[in-house]
Amino acid sequence: MNSNLTASEQLIKNSNSKVAIIGGGVAGSTMALRFAELGIDTTLIEKGDSLVNGPPFCHLHAGGNLYREISDQQCLLLLQQAIDTVKVFPHSINFRPTVIALPKTDHGEVTDLLPRLIKLRARYAELVELDVTNKVLGDVEHYFQLYERNTLEQLAKQPLPVEISSQDDWLVAFAQQVNLETLKFPVLLVQEYGWSAFRLAAIATLASEKLTHCRLHLNHKVIDIKQPYSNGKWRVRYKDSANREIVSEFDYVVNACGFKSGEIDDMLQAKRQRMVEFKAAYVANWSQCQGLWPEVVVYGERGTPNGMAQLTPYPDGYFQLHGMTPDITLFEQGLVTSGTASAQPALPSRFIKKIEQQWPLELAKDRTLGSIGHLAQYFPHFAQAKVAAKPLFGAQQIPGDDASLRAADVSFYGRHYARAEIVKASSALSAADVILENLIDVGIVNTAQVGDYLHQHYFPVTLQCNATEVTRRAMQFARQRGYPEALAKIVTFDK
Repeated sequence: MNSNLTASEQLIKNSNSKVAIIGGGVAGSTMALRFAELGIDTTLIEKGDSLVNGPPFCHLHAGGNLYREISDQQCLLLLQQAIDTVKVFPHSINFRPTVIALPKTDHGEVTDLLPRLIKLRARYAELVELDVTNKVLGDVEHYFQLYERNTLEQLAKQPLPVEISSQDDWLVAFAQQVNLETLKFPVLLVQEYGWSAFRLAAIATLASEKLTHCRLHLNHKVIDIKQPYSNGKWRVRYKDSANREIVSEFDYVVNACGFKSGEIDDMLQAKRQRMVEFKAAYVANWSQCQGLWPEVVVYGERGTPNGMAQLTPYPDGYFQLHGMTPDITLFEQGLVTSGTASAQPALPSRFIKKIEQQWPLELAKDRTLGSIGHLAQYFPHFAQAKVAAKPLFGAQQIPGDDASLRAADVSFYGRHYARAEIVKASSALSAADVILENLIDVGIVNTAQVGDYLHQHYFPVTLQCNATEVTRRAMQFARQRGYPEALAKIVTFDK
């Protein structure tokens, strides 16, 4: 190999193939970095003014522990995907665990959760044994721990720690504030870490700016795609922010448009069954909050007034809130499915207006206050929290017709067209890997060009992003999008 070339240039110096990725959300941005790091000529087309600006996410789903209804197979897959995500995007991770509790109103028991957790811990141990770099979720024996009521009562008497020296330290503030009378026991502490959308947006932007093989087109909207002509090229028409029309040809097209993927499918008359669900999370400030908080998830029956309650901590007393009830995170007619006439599920216009324009102020206030009240039934003093910002919101696609699906990646149409169909953000790397294999299968990229990196995550430029520049850019995105800077700050403590 030519020693004057970079690793990426050496990998693919003889290839002139061009890949277009439509949509700069989690999936599209991750794929653009994956391909461009390998020297693949990649164009990322995003209609918005920044990357990773879609449905809210706040944790990795390292084992799918927030979903009792999904299969063990999905949970094991989510565990592997979360580990890969931490390794590639470490500066986007908030390294704090999650408390999982069952309220007395729940029909299940804590013991029902243990077989899956034991299976996940065993799989984590296997992955660490295979490769020590997989040890990113803490010590294997601490993947989950149980805390009985008497232990929590003792922890509540402890002074609030200012740093974390043991796993017990994460439970002190929780134990002091939670109403133990509302819960079943034991309570679980799981190494389910937080994940910052703002920080991931910052990393994707910084890395794409540095990668010579990545062409980033923000404020560009695709208006038409023509299937390959005799020369095998896709012709993509899109408009820039000045409404000027651009026509480009590509060898391969990836549809990473998230909940609007069906609109691109319709341009090709490519039939696809999918669902779309509108969701929202809320931002509150609890100025009286003290201590170091884990994330807290209190299980409940989805879609009922006793739906799951979720409290996600950020610096300076800010929290992101979910409540899986019809009056908080879930919405009537918020889950729709595609029909025979179109691959695009039709969300009611009121949801599209929320996504593309703005929320009615009173509705945003009422739902945020409702989420505060939902959490306050378990943490009485949380009733002091105030509305801190507009909701975090968006719509997610679910391929097929199973609304409980959580682990998904890619589908294909023809030879040179792929759809990224992730449901959870941590599946983005898996989706990129599947499409990379397909690029090889159809002859866009050859195995020799990729070398050993087909089965390894090669992200040298992305991993050069440091915490300081990531934080600076993430806080800029938070301000631009109308959210507190605290949501972009890293959450980490000495352990």
